[in-house]
Parts: sequence; structure tokens; C-alpha cells
Amino acid sequence: MRRSSSSNILTTHVGSLPDPAGFHEGAADMERGIVEALERQRALGLHIINDGEHTKGGDWLRYIETRLKGFEPLPAGRTVRTEGRDREVFAEYYAEYEPLAASTAVTSARPRGRRNWKCVAPVEYCGQAAMAEAIDAFKRHLNPGEEAFLTTTAPGSFEPYRENEFYRTQEEFLFALAEAMRVEYRMIVDAGLLVQVDDAWLAPLWDRIGIEMGLEAFRNYCALRVEALNHALQGIPEEKIRYHHCWGSWHGPHAFDLPLADIVDIILRVNAGAYLLEAANARHEHEFAVWETTKLPEGKILIPGVISHATPIVEHPELVAYRIRRIAGIVGAENVIAGADCGFGGRSHRQVGWAKLESLVAGAQLAS
Repeated sequence: MRRSSSSNILTTHVGSLPDPAGFHEGAADMERGIVEALERQRALGLHIINDGEHTKGGDWLRYIETRLKGFEPLPAGRTVRTEGRDREVFAEYYAEYEPLAASTAVTSARPRGRRNWKCVAPVEYCGQAAMAEAIDAFKRHLNPGEEAFLTTTAPGSFEPYRENEFYRTQEEFLFALAEAMRVEYRMIVDAGLLVQVDDAWLAPLWDRIGIEMGLEAFRNYCALRVEALNHALQGIPEEKIRYHHCWGSWHGPHAFDLPLADIVDIILRVNAGAYLLEAANARHEHEFAVWETTKLPEGKILIPGVISHATPIVEHPELVAYRIRRIAGIVGAENVIAGADCGFGGRSHRQVGWAKLESLVAGAQLAS
């Protein structure tokens, strides 16, 4: 993994990029999406690039459904995940906003929503062919020497949509998920790519189950999920691993997000070379100050979000540069790569998403 310097702040993003105009599901448009994503990332000057998540249908969770054996769908109307405190307190907002958001989608239509599953047999990874196809679809469009990553998902982030009806304990079930996903993580790295593990459901579970559990019990819950992830990552060099942690990317108040200070030490237990964290949106920007009291481990890289999916306002490059300098001044420029809070596909209009990434690059150049 390349490192920044005070004279050259590197740039990257979280993974999901907007669909091209007129995008439709299918192999041909997937190929078109990958090609456009790469061409636009290169044109902007992003240093560490990816496939825009077009190889997984633009959805960081649903693609997993076809890659694991041992599950059956839950009966209609029966769900695993609860809705959370944010939706309870701001019920009027969500009731009015979500139908409007659905009717004014910012990108082309893709299957959305989550399905719920029950585990009825040993969990096995069966996605080798699909993963190999995705890797090939991406790599054949890469230029020699380009540093690139593919995203995948942490066991703790797709566990909430799955009931265990087979394993003796929930911990056994969790580690079975981790053991299965080890195959996918290894395939990405063995292909010469960086592996980015998305764990965007760990912290948001505070809003759904953690508040009632209490902080100590919830921290223990998170620590076990990190232990399972580390089990899945065994044998992969840390410098090949990026860990993306956020508070969920939905457009909402986020008034009950768990403070970074309450979980940062657990995040840093993940055996990764780089940590991608939200640092630009209105709920979490102030948390740059956490790094004044929490030491970034030696040799690790922080990839803070300096642009956000949470607003259509395009950040000014000077603001981006300010955010970069502020964090680099604490942890060191060589330990910072400028990134985004979360993905833009399905969350920002394509014009806005790409304009934000342009500001990211311009801001990093100013900060350099």
C-alpha cells in the first residue's frame, strides 16, 4: 500500500461509484460501468482506484446472498433486523422522506432492500466462480502499475440479516461465516489487489440493539465480531488490507450514532494496514479530535472522509484541504490518505458524486 508524504497527499475513495447514464442490469452494462469508472478515476487523478463496485451489482450486501451455502429465505414478513432508535424518534421524517426519495432515485434502478435468511446447514463459500469472474472483469481494464482495490464484506455486517438455526451458539455461527469469507478475501489479494473489507453495519447496530444492551455489552459484541474478522484475514499481510467502518450511509438524522471515541480502540484491533472512517459529515466531522488522544498504531494509515455522500453540496477544495491538514497535523501526513465518508452509488447523483471526487483531488493537491 502506497503512502502519502507532505508534498504528495494520496487520494482514494470507499468503493461505490455512480452508475453511468442509462445504466441497466446485465453483463454489458457492468463492463461499461467498470470502464467508465476507471476512465473517470484516472482523469480526476485519483491514486488508488477500484471497479466502482459494478462487479457486485452496486450493492455491498446483496451480492453475498449468492456466494454462501447453508441458508434459506425467512418466511415473508419475518425479519431479523429491527429498525432502531433513529427511526422511532424521527418517525414522521422517515414516513415523509422515504417515499419521496424512492420516487426521485438519484441513479438508475437496481434491486434494493435486504432479504432475511436462516442458516439450516453448514455455511460454505460457493462464490469462487463469481469472484474469479469479477476479478477478471476488473483486472483486464487496469493499466500496469496501478494500485487498485476490490471491496468485500465483513461477517459482522451481513450477520444481522441471518438467523442461526443450525449452529449450537451464535459465536460458532459467526466464526463459520468468517471461515467462509476467508476464501473471498484471499482470492482478491492473490489476484494482486488490495482487499477492502466493508463493515458498515457494526456501529449502526448501536442504534438498533446496542442502546438497550448498554455500552460495555455492546463493545463486547463488537469486539467478538472484530475477532471473527481477524480470523478470516489470517495469513493476509496487513499492508494488503483496508478496513472501512462507517455509521450507515442512509440519508437520515443519525442522531443516535455511537461516538467514535466509544469504539475506536476496537476498530484499531482489526488487522488492517489502513482504516477508512467518516470525518466529513455533520454528525462526525468533530471527531477528528479523537486522534489527539488515541494514537494511530505504528505503520498504520488513516483514510478519513474529507468529502461526504450525506449532502449534495460539493465541498470546496479549500475545505477539503483544511480537513486533510487538520488530521495530518495530528497523525502525520505520511499516515493519511484522503478519502470519502462512504460510497456515492445510489446516494449521490452521478454529476454530484463525480464533482465531489474532483474536489477531493483538488483539495489534496492544495494540502500537498
